[in-house]
Amino acid sequence: METKYIFITGGVASSLGKGIVSASLGKLLQARGYRITIQKFDPYINIDPGTLNPYEHGECYVTADGMETDLDLGHYERFTGIETTRDNSVTTGRIYLSVIERERRGDYLGKTIQVVPHITDEIKRRIQLNASKQQLDFVITEIGGTIGDIESQPFLEAIRQLRWELGPRRALNVHLTYVPYLAAAGELKTKPTQTSVKQLQGLGIQPEVLVLRTEHDLSDELRTKVAHFCNVDVEAVIQSQDLPSIYEVPVNMQRQGLDTICLKKMGEEIGVTPELGPWRAFLERRRKATLTVDIALVGKYDLQDAYKSIHESLAHAGTYNSYKVQVHFINSEYLTSENIAQQLAGMSGVVICPGFGLRGIEGKIIAAEYARTHDLPAFGICLGMQMMVIEFARNVLGYSDADSREMNAETPHNVIDLMEEQKHITQMGGTMRLGAYECELRDGSMVAEAYNPHRGTAGHTIVCERHRHRYEFNNAYREEFEAAGMQCVGINPGADLVEIVEVPQHRWYVGTQFHPEYSSTVLHPHPLFMSFVRACIGGK
Repeated sequence: METKYIFITGGVASSLGKGIVSASLGKLLQARGYRITIQKFDPYINIDPGTLNPYEHGECYVTADGMETDLDLGHYERFTGIETTRDNSVTTGRIYLSVIERERRGDYLGKTIQVVPHITDEIKRRIQLNASKQQLDFVITEIGGTIGDIESQPFLEAIRQLRWELGPRRALNVHLTYVPYLAAAGELKTKPTQTSVKQLQGLGIQPEVLVLRTEHDLSDELRTKVAHFCNVDVEAVIQSQDLPSIYEVPVNMQRQGLDTICLKKMGEEIGVTPELGPWRAFLERRRKATLTVDIALVGKYDLQDAYKSIHESLAHAGTYNSYKVQVHFINSEYLTSENIAQQLAGMSGVVICPGFGLRGIEGKIIAAEYARTHDLPAFGICLGMQMMVIEFARNVLGYSDADSREMNAETPHNVIDLMEEQKHITQMGGTMRLGAYECELRDGSMVAEAYNPHRGTAGHTIVCERHRHRYEFNNAYREEFEAAGMQCVGINPGADLVEIVEVPQHRWYVGTQFHPEYSSTVLHPHPLFMSFVRACIGGK
């Protein structure tokens, strides 16, 4: 079949869950046997979110091929299990940069470069790029922002043109809006949805499907009213009510026929409704998990989306261990030796979070020391692993001034140092060690057992994990660390970089230079998170 395109747009307000709806629709189409991909087009001018503060846009998610992207790509991968690439994430900055570079080369032969057609043509090319590289039945494209934003207009114009060029059987718009409830009046209000759709129609786009985000159940009468005012079939008005978990959304969307409506409108046979057996089994395990395990998340960003993939990875591992993980954020900026015991009281484990910069560093080191000396299961990720190394150097090796060159360029004991290939880089954006790299696990190590729980630790195990860092463990200190008890059990075979450290005498004390949270999905939880949560439960 020819590739078909579904565009997801949003109105009324941001953060309504376009990414979750996109991922859910992708999951449902995938379950029917279709080859799909999902991509995000963000209207901000940054080339990518790699230099953005997490308070601006949540976590920066990294693809296996080394692209720093929006956190919604994490949802796409967790729901569908597909591996996204740099072609699945596009910003206004990337679009304009591409056009400007072409203009500088003289590719436009002296023409005046304009938003229409040059910018919109580049957007259309990018929308179809994934399908030109691989055989795909459906490409789902989420447009960031909200209808009415000036930044989104070139993307919407490109969609309008592409829908016209491809025809109604190959292009379709799903529009997500919000139906607010006014408590004082005791009423749900549809006017914001009507206005949002009118704005979309004014741009030349008629949505075929409406998804109404709501905290309250919508009556058939209200859905019919919306359908009549917005020129949409009644059965194509779907509600997305608040649910206990984002992982309930695909089942809710299937129950209301989101996938069948899209298939009908695009001329596809409906066939048998997929049972979603493994997905429903995951949800059932999640519902039955009534016991909780409390895990501290030590970081400096007091924002859930800043550590979104870690939250979800812990949730996956908790479910498959038949527990609910209760995450407690602890701001490392305010952690001290005096309050650490109180802050971690009742915790069964601690995750020392990734990040950049000096703020909150000493608190992470204090958390690492407390976990190590109190045999509290601890998982350090990226910068968190580096803080474990610094703490060990200070308090076990006796180098009280040990530090990272990132935090103290003059430290005499730089147990964490700038990577050699990073020393002559001046630009910040997109220049870190990014993407998937191999890591060889040491036989008999705790992490080798975690990755291979059913075959023991015999034989060499190579895993491939995603990175986002400039600084690394300083190999000049490797022998000292190992002699003192911190083992370097994961090594990149090509560059001899230390990827994983652990303290075997400890119940579970592991640091990874890579980001395992990027690889955990609903149906395939990450083995390190599984092992960590199991250790936390065992210590309760």
